Amino acid sequence: MSEAISTENFYPGVPVFRSFANVADQECYLPLPGDWLIGIADVVDSTKAVQAKRYKAVNMAGAAVIVAITNALEHREFPFVFGGDGASFAVPPSAAWIAREALAATATWVKEELNLTLRTGLVRVATARQQGADVRVARYAASDNIALAMFSGGGLAWADAAIKQGRLTVTAAPPGTRPDLSGLSCRFEEIPAVRGLILSLLVMPAVGANPAYVRQVIEAVIQFTECNPNASGPVPQELPRLRWPPQGLDFEARAQRRSGESLTWRKAKVLVWTLLAFLIMRFNIKVGRFSPTKYAREVVENSDFRKFDDTLRMVIDCTAALADEIEQFLQAAAAAGTVRFGLHRQDRAMMTCFTPSPIHANHVHFIDGALGGYTTAATTMKAS
Repeated sequence: MSEAISTENFYPGVPVFRSFANVADQECYLPLPGDWLIGIADVVDSTKAVQAKRYKAVNMAGAAVIVAITNALEHREFPFVFGGDGASFAVPPSAAWIAREALAATATWVKEELNLTLRTGLVRVATARQQGADVRVARYAASDNIALAMFSGGGLAWADAAIKQGRLTVTAAPPGTRPDLSGLSCRFEEIPAVRGLILSLLVMPAVGANPAYVRQVIEAVIQFTECNPNASGPVPQELPRLRWPPQGLDFEARAQRRSGESLTWRKAKVLVWTLLAFLIMRFNIKVGRFSPTKYAREVVENSDFRKFDDTLRMVIDCTAALADEIEQFLQAAAAAGTVRFGLHRQDRAMMTCFTPSPIHANHVHFIDGALGGYTTAATTMKAS
């Protein structure tokens, strides 16, 4: 019984590290229990969708996976990573069926509301280990409010490849099925670059590379951006702009409407609620325990602009000269057989938000480049 309890409650007990420079340090990671399940979801043909300027729809699909499972688990803590055009996560065995149903419902919602195909799958950690991969997890304190999951060991990459081969897939739910996407929104305007450009960056180990060399490369890339006046996270301290009607009105209405409900009627409801939210934030009006100033500060602190899930993922605001320096460094590391990388330059970033409750500090804000982001960076990696 004690072993079962420790397995179920494993993730909240994983130690938290506070310096992102340590993200490649395997001492920060613990192996996930073998009976846990890895979940993978990604948008099929996301590159084509991005080329059709459907960046926000692709990001909404990825964020919806995390929101649906969080709500289905009634906000029980579990590890997840937003990947731009999808998401990765892990759940204990007791949550396997709940996660499967949430994935299936989200796939149907993505198809019917976003006109995209979401490929999803679940597999036990033990199965990944039988294939020579591992799944290790760490918790990085992005702020005093939240700890974000990081993954290593190659297990997520193995599962992603297996699902793309048509194995381990979760079948979409029947038409009209809707996941609970409460708290999913995209009300903030796109975030223009301050230093010159927004760089979406992916770095992953090359096949057969020495792990010690890979760690050195990853730490060096992080060092390029840490305490560097030519680089920062993409979310400014003064907070992205809010306008009304919000830029993401259509997406938020599609996320919140119920099966059979008119989209026009749901948009009308969202217009009312977003107007109230806009006025509260615009004029700094305290409502009960909600403080606009505190919430605005937390949005900046809780922005998820860098993470690791067998791949280093970063979205940074930097100068063109620094982007060139990073690219040249990675080209040399790739030529040496240490890493593979992809990057994409654009002039602004975008934010997709998950706010379970506006009065609690655990809301999280997923960041990507606004003109292709991680999806386009992955395309350059595949072509390299």
